[in-house]
Amino acid sequence: MENEVEKTNKANDDLSQKSSEMEIDQDKFNQWIEQLRLDQNLPLGIFGGLIAAVIGGVLWAAITVATGYQIGYMAVAVGLMVGFAIRLTGKGLDKIFGIIGALLSVVGCILGNFLSLVGFAANDEGYGYLETLQLLDYSIIPEIMLSTFSPMDILFYGIAIYEGYRFSFRKITEEEILKFRTV
Repeated sequence: MENEVEKTNKANDDLSQKSSEMEIDQDKFNQWIEQLRLDQNLPLGIFGGLIAAVIGGVLWAAITVATGYQIGYMAVAVGLMVGFAIRLTGKGLDKIFGIIGALLSVVGCILGNFLSLVGFAANDEGYGYLETLQLLDYSIIPEIMLSTFSPMDILFYGIAIYEGYRFSFRKITEEEILKFRTV
């Protein structure tokens, strides 16, 4: 299975081949790519991805507690949200954007599981969520999280990681490339 770097390199090779086949002004195209690299914003991408991870985790918990079921597809949604948020805010082409997307996707998934447990505990004890967060013995959280973790979670976390990575990059469309055609 090709990794994202190999896919990106292949895509760049394909773009170069298409650009030579379509007689694209390679110097202008390269200048444009360099400008896109200068427009990248890693801090804003991280911020956008973190916000998406938190929102995704909260939505995950709300749906899980409301339905009484942990739905694995929530991890898929978290990965998509994080990836697209990083793409939108960071406008990144470099590999670091994908790595941050993958990491923040895991953070969102873990947060979703944690907040679900808090929600169930609050409902069981008749407390509010914030009150439960204040009363919680955080030293037992890792043990509880591990005891509720299932092998299926690995699959969905893996999908979230993949999506967080894959969707974090700015996409270059064929229409954008055609702007550099020499005719």
